[in-house]
Amino acid sequence: MSTAPGRPGGRLSGDRIATAALVMIAVSVLWRAQVASRGFLAADDYVLITQAAESRLTVEHLFALYNNHLMPGGRLLIWLVTEYVGLAYWPYVLLMAIGQAILGITFFRLLRRMLRPSALLLLPLGLLLFSPLTLEASTWWAVGVNMLPMQIAMVLAVSAQVGYVQTGRRRHLVSLASALLLGLFFFEKSILIVPLVFLLTAACYADGGPVRAIWTTIRRWWPSWLMLTVLSLGFAAAYLGRSESSLRRPESVGEVFSFLTQMFGSTVMPGLVGGPWQWLGAGDGAPVASPPQLGTWVGWTIVAAVVAATVRQRRRAGRAWLLLAAYLLMVAGMLAATRLGSAFSGVAGGVPRYVSDVVVVAAICLGVAVVGLARRTDLTVPTTPAQPVIASTTPAVAATGQPARLVSGHGVIHAEAPVDPEPHPGRAAPGPPPADVPPSNPTEPPTPGLLGPVPERYREAVTVVLVLLLVAVGLGTVWTTARYGDEWAAKSGRSYIDTVRIEMASAPPDTVFFDAPVPDNVVPRLSSPYNLQSRFFRAFGTRPTFVDETDNASVLDDLGRIQVATIVGSIIQPGPQEGCGYRVGTGETVRMPLNEPRFEWHWVVRIGYLSSADGTATLRLGDGVAQFPIRKGLNQRFFRITGGGDTVELTVTSGEVSLCTNEIAIGDPAPRPE
Repeated sequence: MSTAPGRPGGRLSGDRIATAALVMIAVSVLWRAQVASRGFLAADDYVLITQAAESRLTVEHLFALYNNHLMPGGRLLIWLVTEYVGLAYWPYVLLMAIGQAILGITFFRLLRRMLRPSALLLLPLGLLLFSPLTLEASTWWAVGVNMLPMQIAMVLAVSAQVGYVQTGRRRHLVSLASALLLGLFFFEKSILIVPLVFLLTAACYADGGPVRAIWTTIRRWWPSWLMLTVLSLGFAAAYLGRSESSLRRPESVGEVFSFLTQMFGSTVMPGLVGGPWQWLGAGDGAPVASPPQLGTWVGWTIVAAVVAATVRQRRRAGRAWLLLAAYLLMVAGMLAATRLGSAFSGVAGGVPRYVSDVVVVAAICLGVAVVGLARRTDLTVPTTPAQPVIASTTPAVAATGQPARLVSGHGVIHAEAPVDPEPHPGRAAPGPPPADVPPSNPTEPPTPGLLGPVPERYREAVTVVLVLLLVAVGLGTVWTTARYGDEWAAKSGRSYIDTVRIEMASAPPDTVFFDAPVPDNVVPRLSSPYNLQSRFFRAFGTRPTFVDETDNASVLDDLGRIQVATIVGSIIQPGPQEGCGYRVGTGETVRMPLNEPRFEWHWVVRIGYLSSADGTATLRLGDGVAQFPIRKGLNQRFFRITGGGDTVELTVTSGEVSLCTNEIAIGDPAPRPE
């Protein structure tokens, strides 16, 4: 396909642009999948998998809130993987790679529908595909299962609205509604699609000042807003009726200022130009942005320069950047209202996943500012070098005498983009063309490219500077992604699970455990009770056996190794009888003081004893009572008890027994020192 004269943009034909875009998408998907595969599941992943393993596939399970998030789509995918694969990471890497591919393809289709045909379309596409701000969404499943569908829904919704504005066809309203419902099916934050679509329509397709543009947008495309309002109100009623309020109050103005400074200075601006270049590790979770001070200023400088240059070149660019600023403020307001005033407010502004959806808006705005909106009529006839270009609203006849196929109608109409046919003969699309996008004319001169306003004598120097800037941003992106991959690859949970699997495969069949939390660096205690081993290992093929009473207990240490168990906690004071400690006969009760009191809780008791015969005994700790069997000879017994106090009472309740003990410990199971 050749590039027609007057075609804005560039020297690449449509086929070559599409090929380059597909190569970029493939590289992005493979690269992100490689980074993701270096890591493993983390934190919230385990909780969601445990909940799936414990539940049947029911409506109640799908629509249950998780940390106040409504994500039935994510719960469905997790349940299916858990049910048919088990506790594994590769299915989630595959799903995230598929999501990344869908996002890239749908976004490129949006660019071709919304913007003028140009090789510069690859700039916003590259921003979306490679921005470090979206790394978490393509590597950490608990993030990707929310953010990737939301990003895809954002792109589909904008594309549907643009199609409706360009053609007036009502089928685009169905697509718009479907896109919003898709996003809400995975993440309630997708409600931001509604104001995004409205503001984008006003910024890109309505003329006049702010008031006039908003009024024009409401009046001219009211079916979109009516439909989106109904869906939004329905979702809000359903969500708010099930959720608890997540709103928090910041503790001070300084906290708000620090949050905004961190969010814009340390995360968004550096992230849009390949930063943050440095990461701060956060355990098994994704690292936090920690750019050097110089990097922060570099980010601001590059973004400011791009904004200034594009605004000077194209009037519609100013509106595009205002759209990005408005969306950033919405995201910042939502985060400030739900994250500040908590224990994590100090790092809330440095978490890229909170702003990964901003990249979609930034990429759209960059495309509008650099490439420009598509003409409302850009009629193109395929030609050969020997044939002239024929552009007309009437049937055309090529030089060969055969009718040439014309692509006509309202909207994005050029050789590279899919077009909508005229919805009805003579029917006008619901809105005038943007002020800076006049109707095409086959005799008009080519639209200036990126260097249009630059005098000829400076173009070579400016081109060199722009190329060097793109190379620098690209190298920064590679460096940032590689450093992220290093941080993401360090996974305590993977090592712990792999070790447990190996240990369980070689353990004797009678190996049993008392339930206990997994290490905090695998599942934080804030996720209790889903940090308990009995729940953590629900999705395992071969699970440890957990008991409440046994003669010989084992324990999993922090590395996942099976160790002989003992009890760490309070112990009884030494008994008065030499060689026996405390002597307890049948029907007798002996009080034994502890070296330190135990508060009311669920404890494990270990008693080591020497008994003259078999029988039973009862141990009391405050209000807690536990009965256990006694066997003749030197033995030990582990059992659970719920209680608290500074003294235990031991009673032999049956059998002709004389029992000696000087070993009673009350606390938590732990590996026995070697």
